[in-house]
Amino acid sequence: MDENSIKLTVKNHYAKVAAQGSCGCSPGCCSEDAVEINPLVDYGSIENPIVAQANLGLGCGLPTGFAAFQKGETVLDLGSGAGVDVFIAAQQVGPAGKAIGVDMTPEMIWRARQNAQQASYPNVEFRLGEIESLPVETGSVDVVISNCVLNLVPDKARAFAEIFRVLKSGGRIVISDIVSYGNIPDAIRQDAEAWAGCISGAVDREGYLEIIRAAGITNVQIVQQVDYDAYRGSEYGFASVTVLGKKP
Repeated sequence: MDENSIKLTVKNHYAKVAAQGSCGCSPGCCSEDAVEINPLVDYGSIENPIVAQANLGLGCGLPTGFAAFQKGETVLDLGSGAGVDVFIAAQQVGPAGKAIGVDMTPEMIWRARQNAQQASYPNVEFRLGEIESLPVETGSVDVVISNCVLNLVPDKARAFAEIFRVLKSGGRIVISDIVSYGNIPDAIRQDAEAWAGCISGAVDREGYLEIIRAAGITNVQIVQQVDYDAYRGSEYGFASVTVLGKKP
């Protein structure tokens, strides 16, 4: 699979999810081998109805729960979908802060903007773009979050280089994602639909952390991990991890 084919498959997949208005499964993001929504992704304590409407069931963690947002901060959500984590961040940073969502799927951006308009959030913005080339000013973001998206990006080193670029000095990352462990069979690695389902593009757990460190991010640590039954073999499998890090 070449990079363009992967991106087209992913874009088409999530355009359909945006049109349907829900996914309801993670990991696997509505693939045939998907499992029920992971209990880590529980927005039940947040009563604002716009958050529920923006939750398409695509997450594999709860990065907003570990971000410790401060009033007035600027937050960037990568692969923001219909905007659920953007709205949560916007609430927590307050009117003096800002929450920006970036997604490469026009249908997702449209849905997120509709949600924002209905909710009348003055500090929310959604931008169409790719993570490997973010439409965000250098050194302008306090916190980068992402929820089950970077595994979909073919060039992860470039993605984390962009994350490093847009972060302010002292800025931080809080990223939930799918990683692999063991020797994943080629049949899974070469399955385009499994890539769109957050599986084939997941890299080895330790390699994932090394990619982050190589981009210049320090204090990299996994604060939560859940191993999944989906796509598990006797000596390999996939897990959800939430990773913290900081730009010096």
